[in-house]
Formats: sequence, structure tokens, C-alpha cells
Amino acid sequence: MATSTNLPEPMESLDELATHAPGRIAEAATVAELEEIEAKTVGKQSPIAAARRSLGSIDDPDARRAEGLRINEIAMALTADLDNRRRLLAGAEEDAALQADAVDVTLPGRLPERGSLHLIQQTMDEIVDIFVGLGYTVATGPEAETEFYNFTALNIPATHPSRMESDTLYLDYGTEEEEVLLRTHTSPMQARYMEQHEPPVYVVVPGRAFRADAVDATHLPVFHQIEGLAVDENITFGDLKGTLADFAKRFFGPDTKVKFIPHYFPFTEPSAEMHAYTNGEWLELLGCGMVNPAVFEQVGYDPSAVTGFAFGVGAERMAMVRHGINNIRALADADVRILEQYR
Repeated sequence: MATSTNLPEPMESLDELATHAPGRIAEAATVAELEEIEAKTVGKQSPIAAARRSLGSIDDPDARRAEGLRINEIAMALTADLDNRRRLLAGAEEDAALQADAVDVTLPGRLPERGSLHLIQQTMDEIVDIFVGLGYTVATGPEAETEFYNFTALNIPATHPSRMESDTLYLDYGTEEEEVLLRTHTSPMQARYMEQHEPPVYVVVPGRAFRADAVDATHLPVFHQIEGLAVDENITFGDLKGTLADFAKRFFGPDTKVKFIPHYFPFTEPSAEMHAYTNGEWLELLGCGMVNPAVFEQVGYDPSAVTGFAFGVGAERMAMVRHGINNIRALADADVRILEQYR
């Protein structure tokens, strides 16, 4: 029969554990190191656990009880030491982490990278600002337009090629009497605006337009246009030339030269293309002309009382000419390396 003086070997190792473990606990430098010591001190494979498992081999009940109390006292004392050391180490590690993450509020802040408007939007805004400075009003209209306003009101005949589905994107919302389409230019606002306003009229209309064009170096099926319209008493072709020449000088520079070449548009008569001498060559910029009296009749104006001029300028075209871009697809590319060049 075993007695308190003849104990199992695990019991005899408890004294050594109680003597040396507190020192090892106190020397632990990190929480991770302390957890390793805890596993060896009070864990499932520790002398404490082995001693508890060997209690059953002590036959004397009094001795077994005494040893059980001793095991618990040693375990509780070591657990208390472990908990105290853990609190100290955890607090120190937290302080070190906070110190490492500390922000010096006296340093300049880190600003996010600055964004900018797309080059097309920049160009449209600048063109509109020029004409607003000349006294024009800004108007916008629907992108889904009726055949009447897109073609008929602008004196474009029913046989004109631009009315064909090969050129124009028709929608399923129209009727046999009135087709609905994606507008092919912003010119429909000429008629809409004049229907709602008595002369004088000075208006610019920025916006998107749509045509059934294949994508190539100079064409996109979706593009941006600024339409201009001036209607008043005694407006002449000289007023048109002076206004657009001034616009070109404001946009490209004061030394810009322009010339007007006769052209044909159904909604203006006479009509012209304006070319500008820039980047060492003459380049076509826009179409323009005196408003056709037939357009005035469509909107209820008296052609004998007013005259006017209209023009349409493509934002992509103006941006390409100014910046020497030779492929319009660059303006539709989402490559940030391209867009960042035009902040």
C-alpha cells in the first residue's frame, strides 16, 4: 500500500515544479512564450495533469486527499502567476502596437489622388463657357427623339439618306406615323427651343448624339456635339463669321486663322464648313450656315421678321485638333495612362 512517504513518481516532481516554474513564468518575454510555459506547467501533458491521473494509485484515503489538496494549491498558485504575467505582457504588447501605429498629427495629411473630368467633358465645358460669355443660354434635350424634330422640323426631306436605318438607330417605341430614334445630332433642340421661346434666341445645346457608324480612326457610334443657334432681327452671314472666328481664337489661341468653304446642309442656306489653320495645316472644324426659312416656318416664326445662324461642333473633333490626337478611339479608351495626360 502506498503512503504519503511512498508516493508515485508524478507526485514527487510537483515540488520541483512548484520551485522552478514561477521563475520561468516571470522570465517569459512574450505572450506566445508564456503560452508554451503554461502548456508545460498546467496543461494536459504537464506534471500537474500527471499527478492528478496518479491519485488513484494511492490506496490511503487520507494520503490521497492530502495529495489532491497539494496538487490544487500548486496548480492555483501557478495559474495565478500565469494570469498576472499574461496581463503584463499583453498590456506591454498593446502599448508597443499603439506606439508603432501612432500618427503624428503635425505631419501633412496624405491626400487621395486627384481625379479630373474626361477630356471630352473638359472640351464641352470650355466650348459652352465661351458661348455663355458671348451671351448665349445653355439648353439640353432628349436623346430619344422623334423623327419630326430630328429630321422634318429641320427641313431634311423624307428621301434624305440620313433617315435610312443604315445611318440612324431607330427605337421600338415609335409608330408608323411617327418613328422614335436616337438623335443623330443635337440640332433637334433648334426646333424645340424656338417652339417654346420667342425671338431673340441665343442658345447652345451640348449633348450626346448617335449614328450607325462603324468604329474607326475618325468615327464612333456615340459622340458629343454642341449645337449653336442665334435668331434675331437683321442677323447676317457676317455675324456668323465673326462669332465663329472669335470662338476659334478663344479656343485655339488669338493667332488662329479661319476660312469658310461653301457646303450644303438642309437646315441652313447658305451653308459652310469652317476650317482653321492650326498645327501647321488647315483642318475642318464645324458646319454652319444661315437658318433656312423653312425651319422658321416649322416652328411658327415669321421668316420675313427674323434671320439667324446655326452651327454644330463635335467635341471629339475639337479635342483631337487641339491636342494632335489622330485616332478618336483614344478618347473612348478607359486606359488611365491616356486619360491622365489631359488632366
